[in-house]
Amino acid sequence: MAKTAIMTREDRSLGTRIQQFPARVGTFLSDVRNEMRKVTFPSRKEVQATTLVVIITVTLFGIYFFILDQAFAPAVGWVLKHSK
Repeated sequence: MAKTAIMTREDRSLGTRIQQFPARVGTFLSDVRNEMRKVTFPSRKEVQATTLVVIITVTLFGIYFFILDQAFAPAVGWVLKHSK
């Protein structure tokens, strides 16, 4: 977990912040390394399964919106034609 420090008025000066920068970068990179050790990557089978779910869902939504578009297009066209 990242360490937060309470800065006093003297610590807020530009010179102090510049001096602390390398240590802060080192702490950040250490925290990143520790978090990356906790990462688990999905297996090939899991990726294939979730990809299939996404493809099926997108296809179904595409069909659904195509049907809605075909159903409402005449009504919208009629309104636009008669609104002038």
